[in-house]
Amino acid sequence: MSLDTVVEDIREEAHARAEDIRAEGEARADEIESAAEEDAEEIRAEAEREADREVEQLREQRLSSAKLEAKQKRLEARRDVLSDVREEVEDELAALVGDTREELTRALLEGASDEFDEGDDVNVYGRADDEELIESILADYDGYEYAGEYDCLGGVVVESDQSRVRVNNTFDSVLEDVWEDNLREISNRLFEQ
Repeated sequence: MSLDTVVEDIREEAHARAEDIRAEGEARADEIESAAEEDAEEIRAEAEREADREVEQLREQRLSSAKLEAKQKRLEARRDVLSDVREEVEDELAALVGDTREELTRALLEGASDEFDEGDDVNVYGRADDEELIESILADYDGYEYAGEYDCLGGVVVESDQSRVRVNNTFDSVLEDVWEDNLREISNRLFEQ
């Protein structure tokens, strides 16, 4: 199953959940509106002119409150769905194996290596489970050595004392950049209206 398929499945599930929550909010708004209209009829019976004014104020307040409550619930539901999607993406990244994991790790190391001068002693950190993978990739780099574990989903953190540079090219940092850059589009796709 490809990552695109998983992402699409997650999007469809998130969209369905968002629709359910939206429907609940609209039903609640209808209930509140009905209650406000019933109150309005009782007030009109007591005093026509004063009641009209009070009914309108009460009705507007309740409608506004119901709309605000429904909007808040929709926003909360969206945040929850986005959080769930993010967690599932992180789980998928952490679970990558084989050639895909090697290609991504190699590309992230290559991108980080551009920041260092030839001849620098470069320390590379990575996920504990990726130690063998990183060491095998580092065999292609002079002056680079695996320096220990870094708590991340994958990828590398690369640093050198000579250059005083530290590059965080982990799956986590890439995901954070992509997530922030595309959050509006992700949200629009999940919650199309």
